[in-house]
Amino acid sequence: MRRRLSALVLMLLLVGVCCAVAFGAWATQVLPKWQFQRPGVLEVQTGDSLAAVAMRLAADHGLDHALYLRGLALLRGVSRKIQAGEYRIEQGLSLDQLLDRMVRGAVVQYPITLVEGWTFAQAVARVQAHPKVTADALGWSTQDWVRALDIQADHPEGWLFPDTYHLAKGTPDWVVLKRATERMQAILAQEWDARRKNLPLSSPYEALILASIIEKETAVAAERQQIAGVFVRRLQRGMRLQTDPTVIYGLGAEFDGDLRWRDLRTDGPYNTYLRSGLPPTPIALPGRESVHAALHPGDGDALYFVARGDGTHEFNATYAAHEEAVKHHQLGQPRGTGGSK
Repeated sequence: MRRRLSALVLMLLLVGVCCAVAFGAWATQVLPKWQFQRPGVLEVQTGDSLAAVAMRLAADHGLDHALYLRGLALLRGVSRKIQAGEYRIEQGLSLDQLLDRMVRGAVVQYPITLVEGWTFAQAVARVQAHPKVTADALGWSTQDWVRALDIQADHPEGWLFPDTYHLAKGTPDWVVLKRATERMQAILAQEWDARRKNLPLSSPYEALILASIIEKETAVAAERQQIAGVFVRRLQRGMRLQTDPTVIYGLGAEFDGDLRWRDLRTDGPYNTYLRSGLPPTPIALPGRESVHAALHPGDGDALYFVARGDGTHEFNATYAAHEEAVKHHQLGQPRGTGGSK
């Protein structure tokens, strides 16, 4: 009796081993090639079991049986290594590829763009409005942001590098802005180390301030170094910068789109018509080209520039020439008429 029982057990074990080998061979050849027929995004929540994930795949993306995913994960020894997050399922994606993504945590990434010339407040609002971002920093004060972003200044203005960033669902808003801050800190340090000598700038922060003004003054790449040259020469000579964008920034919400004479004559820390030197903080997010221009200003003798009305500027070395250019471009007067039409 015992011999028969032992033989039966041995036979069952052999059958089990044969089945396991057969299943393993089948799974190794077939499962990795399995392709989902319904594309979309699979969301794996923290604490989800592999069985729950497999059932979601079956219901939403055409996986015939939960055994397929569980069997492949078991064979590869990754059953407990699936990471939470969103995973994109494209037409033709194999089960093997999806499993690899879930093990690596290669979650769906969503783009968000911070634009050159935006203020810090505009960038924060854009990030917090992103549907995949978690807005943890609503209502934060200026000092809250300075501490969270590890900024060596009293204000976070200008410290975000404008670029396109990618984030996973649920990324906190301050984490996105921290990445932008670290990019700006790295780029500013690189540009500062390679700066032209004998500039009237005592620190990288002053370079950032000047770069932000350049960013707001022109969108024409070829003019950035020319404008930087004007501002640098004015600083070297002790002349006021007299730039409209700083005044507009200082007006804040009071600015209605029309800069008036009284605005230029109202004193304030950002009024560069009445105060010498740089304003106390940057006024916008400068791109790398503007940072580079601030530290590599163009040569020349121009001390003035005026908008032509087509996005470009006319540069002049004397106030008399500048005054005539202003009358021509902004008042429509012919040149050389002595101010009369």
